[in-house]
Amino acid sequence: MRVGISSGMAALLLPLGLLLIAVLYASVGHGGASGYIAVMALTGLPPETIRPTALMMNVAVAGIATAQFAGAGHFRWAVLWPFAVAAVPFAWLGGRLPLGAGVFGILVGGVLLLSAARLFWRPKEAGTTRPLTLAWALPVGAVLGLLSGLVGVGGGIFLTPLLLMAGWARAKVAAAVSAPFILLNSLAGLLGWWGQGQGWPSPQFLAPLLLAAIVGGSLGGWLGSRRLAPEGIKRALAVVLLVAGLKMLGTGLAP
Repeated sequence: MRVGISSGMAALLLPLGLLLIAVLYASVGHGGASGYIAVMALTGLPPETIRPTALMMNVAVAGIATAQFAGAGHFRWAVLWPFAVAAVPFAWLGGRLPLGAGVFGILVGGVLLLSAARLFWRPKEAGTTRPLTLAWALPVGAVLGLLSGLVGVGGGIFLTPLLLMAGWARAKVAAAVSAPFILLNSLAGLLGWWGQGQGWPSPQFLAPLLLAAIVGGSLGGWLGSRRLAPEGIKRALAVVLLVAGLKMLGTGLAP
């Protein structure tokens, strides 16, 4: 599969849209996978383009974030591995599973609507930390890993609030664990996609999108540290996700 962009205007608008989403997401401390998928869905890209493109963008952005958090000393392997041990094989499985346009639309629509709700909701951090148990971590990791491979999200937007509310990690540790969780899931999903014999978007298509995500994420992190109005940004992002989610649900449910 070789994916091109049909017009010069589309070739300009898609990277610019992804750049803006990356800046806004990073400025409020999120990786942006659901936002990237929303932009690609709104532009009408097919599932066979959205899935591998989103996964590759996750790898690029989450790889940078993982290195940054590890260098800052916030990463905790003991919090990551109980989720990752189930998430990685299920992400690989999700990447291998073929999805029709209808099923993909319903799944993506549901994930985007949940992500929009997540941006409106600020989870309360538990007062004390408590040990993480495999009885909880394994099924949660499996579900998030499967979604990652099927849809292209990394799962961090759902893992972070769960870690905070359950008292399994503090805010900085939760963020530091979510980045490699997204990275591992996305790599496994890509391996599953590749193993199924699926084609790849062309380098000419991918290069400006990856550059937009990396530059936007770096710029957004810098802006966020200067205390932009985070709640207003989150509401704006939630509206984008809501519109894209409803569009994908409509596409998936259409006869």
